[in-house]
Amino acid sequence: MKKLCLSPLFVAGLLIRLLLIAGLAPAPVTQWYVPFLSSSLSWGIDPWAAWLSQGGSPMAFPYGYAMWLVFLPLTLVCKLLGLNLLLGYGCTLLLADIGLLAVLRRMIPDRDRLLLAVYWLSPIVILASYAFGFNDLVPVLFLVLALYCIRQSLFVWAGALCVVSVSAKLSMVLAVPFFLVYFLHNRALRQFLPAFLKGAVAGALLLLLPFVLSPAGLSMLLSNPEIGKVYRLSLSVGAQSLIYLVPLVYVVMLYAAWRVRRLNFELFHAMLGMAFLLVVLTTPVTPGWFIWTIPLLVSYQALGGRVAMALVVIFSALYVLGCLLVTPHVGPLATWPLASVAALFAELDPTSRVASLVHTLMVATGIILAMRIWRDTVSRNDYFRLSRKPFVIGIAGDSGAGKDTLSDGIKGLFGGHSVATLSGDDYHLWDRQKPMWQVMTHLNPMANDLEGFAHDLVALTDGKTILTRHYDHQTGRMSRPFQIRSNDFIIASGLHALYLPILRSCYDLSIYLDIDESLRRHFKLQRDVHKRGHTVERVLASFERREPDSVRFIRPQAQRADLVLSLQPIHPRMIQEAEAQRSVLRFKLVVRSRHGLNEMTLTRVLVGVCGLHVDMTVNDDASEIELTIEGESSAQDIALAARMVCPRILEFLDVQPDWQDGMAGLMQLITLSHINQALTKRFI
Repeated sequence: MKKLCLSPLFVAGLLIRLLLIAGLAPAPVTQWYVPFLSSSLSWGIDPWAAWLSQGGSPMAFPYGYAMWLVFLPLTLVCKLLGLNLLLGYGCTLLLADIGLLAVLRRMIPDRDRLLLAVYWLSPIVILASYAFGFNDLVPVLFLVLALYCIRQSLFVWAGALCVVSVSAKLSMVLAVPFFLVYFLHNRALRQFLPAFLKGAVAGALLLLLPFVLSPAGLSMLLSNPEIGKVYRLSLSVGAQSLIYLVPLVYVVMLYAAWRVRRLNFELFHAMLGMAFLLVVLTTPVTPGWFIWTIPLLVSYQALGGRVAMALVVIFSALYVLGCLLVTPHVGPLATWPLASVAALFAELDPTSRVASLVHTLMVATGIILAMRIWRDTVSRNDYFRLSRKPFVIGIAGDSGAGKDTLSDGIKGLFGGHSVATLSGDDYHLWDRQKPMWQVMTHLNPMANDLEGFAHDLVALTDGKTILTRHYDHQTGRMSRPFQIRSNDFIIASGLHALYLPILRSCYDLSIYLDIDESLRRHFKLQRDVHKRGHTVERVLASFERREPDSVRFIRPQAQRADLVLSLQPIHPRMIQEAEAQRSVLRFKLVVRSRHGLNEMTLTRVLVGVCGLHVDMTVNDDASEIELTIEGESSAQDIALAARMVCPRILEFLDVQPDWQDGMAGLMQLITLSHINQALTKRFI
């Protein structure tokens, strides 16, 4: 912060503020705020009641205890030193201003010059706070502190500060529902909602409850003319009905936030800021409220580049011009220097058409800003894209190829609470005891309800809940029906997961497990004998019986997959040695990708971080890339590789990812990389 304060831009902004504090006496400050604060020094814990009992104006201080307590210390210091109390009021605003700059610097690191240019020298902040005397910097500071505490996982403090901002200015209550939606729609943070509420309740008991118990305080708050401005903009419906646009806009934005199934901090911040921006734009001339939009505009300019900065500059210039033009019409908000300038415009334009035109242009620019913010920070946000449609993964492969193992590995990354699974085995047409299995195998599509499988997958993709049954491999019978709810990630695995065109069209990523045949038979023999209770003879007989159907119906699906994972032994003789328990199996993984995007990066990371041997080949038209990976890797190495290959996708992980060792972990990493690629394609 010391380096920031030594910047010429900071010094320039500070001098401007000090000159305005010393040279201007805004009407609301001299007529209301300072007299109230001065008188409250000799009163008890209910200054509002004492003020009204002495005949004070009910418009003097329509704020809660937080605002009073913030301005009280410097007011007391100035009174003890015999200084003008306006100086205490202005210096309190200055301290809040510097505090907000410091918090924004923590939230947007390494952008000091930009923060000084777009916040510290913002004409909106300077004009509204120091020329007009509005104190909205105080509640905005507390609200941004609450946002920062959430980002730092200080949830009790976040709840308390959120209530403090509401105590400072009741309008900040608009932010509270967005905080609750954020916790409810971020599964990683949902467990911390009680901590947030604990802090909020503590803040409410200390600051809100005493104010609610003060009839005088409530009377001053409800008589505030600023509240009435919310209802000025309306549409007439019939003879006696009106539609108020400000509440309408707010409710629509809140619903839009609720509809996002997964909220990260950036998305939450953007939607909260947009709600404030649209409420401000649709509320008739309230210059101080524009300070609410500053944190959003600063964050957007940090991400949006020159066009974003140009739009905010135009918006700010129109705000300043509009304030100068309407100053005579806002009564006690006028200051003498500004009033004289505005009076000249009033003589030239007695019908106020120029003022109305400027305000229209400002609102239009603000709406354009809102549209661009929605496009750049909301619709292009990975969380938002995922919330529009679940991410669907199809996994096909022969019996014993490892479909369940890979499915469980993906679950380990995203958490079982974020994944819905649909198994093709649950759509066998008959129990194992039925005679039809004497003439047909499970590998034949006719032995499975593929239409039902497709229907249920489409329903899950559409966000609906389905009713299905589970096939028990030990008993060979179907379970009772049970529900599967749609989720952020849907994994459909089975022998025929890529067989039907309608199934393939549902997938964002399709995977085929093309395991080495001798290795597949080895794994299937181990699984069916030791886990499912079959005899060795029965399993060996099933191999020969199912081979024709496998060749005809299962293996051709590899040609329709986006990603083919082929696990192979380093040498064929190792399988016989492993079966004789003379050695441990060692594998290599062959990866064929038809939608490659970052295989070069993946190769470098696998070699440099994981210490693996990787060979990469590309076919003639670059439509398919093949990687052959050999070596041993740990879960820790794969976790580090994932942060380097696809750092953005890691934001989706609501839990600490459960990375596996060896080839299973590599399959997790490669699948995650392709999920990242598929999500990127949603831009197209």
